[in-house]
Amino acid sequence: MRQPFILALLALFSGPVAATSYADHPLADDFVQELVEAGFEADEVRGWLRSAERKQSILDAISRPAEAKPWFQYRPIFVNRERIELGAVYWDEHAAILERVEQELGVDPRVIVAIVGVETRYGRHAGRYRVLDALATLGFDYPPRADFFRRELHQFFLLSREEGIDMADALGSYAGAMGHGQFIPSSYRHYAVDFDQDGQRNLWHSPEDILGSVANYLHEHGWEHGAPVAVRASVEGEAHQALLEAGVKPSIAAAKLGEYGVRTETAIDPDTRVGLIALETADGQEYWVVFNNFHVITRYNRSPLYAMAVHQLSRAIAERREQGRVQE
Repeated sequence: MRQPFILALLALFSGPVAATSYADHPLADDFVQELVEAGFEADEVRGWLRSAERKQSILDAISRPAEAKPWFQYRPIFVNRERIELGAVYWDEHAAILERVEQELGVDPRVIVAIVGVETRYGRHAGRYRVLDALATLGFDYPPRADFFRRELHQFFLLSREEGIDMADALGSYAGAMGHGQFIPSSYRHYAVDFDQDGQRNLWHSPEDILGSVANYLHEHGWEHGAPVAVRASVEGEAHQALLEAGVKPSIAAAKLGEYGVRTETAIDPDTRVGLIALETADGQEYWVVFNNFHVITRYNRSPLYAMAVHQLSRAIAERREQGRVQE
């Protein structure tokens, strides 16, 4: 007869314990003060911190990014028949906007389309987390990059005031990136453009603003219209290791590639500056000589895998559109 009583007693005292509010976090006072200095009321900021919810799923997600996969597993996620087909349709639907974007900002439409495709499957998966929850969780409960995400949370407050964004409803990725092009708050504030000229930069619902903003981001980081992104290469010996260690930013003139045992499938202007990357396939390494435009894509996402997926998806989408024209 004692067992039901004991079970009831355990249930009474083992219920969920309320999580501490982010408004009471040891770092909250400094955060609130920073926003007070930016013109916010302290009570307002604390109220938003109090409403922010810690999400374990966000902490789990950031610990296993897709970019941690080898290339042969990463590529099929983004460069596949479905994204290619959807990309061709998306380009056709927004052809007039993309043409205007190309004329005004000098960025290739296929790359803009591919970025939206990789980021959100053309807006179909723009994020399911409240941006407030994502940035607060990572800003206060993710020590490896907490400083960065608290700065982004600060930027989100400023952005919400500037663009009239409801902080209670804005949805994004587990890292707090927003809209079809997945801009973090600081990038949203600095690179998003009001391309439809309606007085608001809307990266969720305005195709003009979405495509114009992705293009502007690339433009501001040095995109060269019509210039190459990457070409396949082969290597001999070990000298090429120095180029791999130098990273994706072009560091030598193409004329010197031979000195490093690197040969490309297609000819390159000898004065063009280039870099070298290696990608892991199921059978070993594949090598690519990369150009400034590849480096620019990595400013959107630092991973060479991401930049290569964008490059290959962009070419596949353009080829699919061309096939459609021929069939017509």
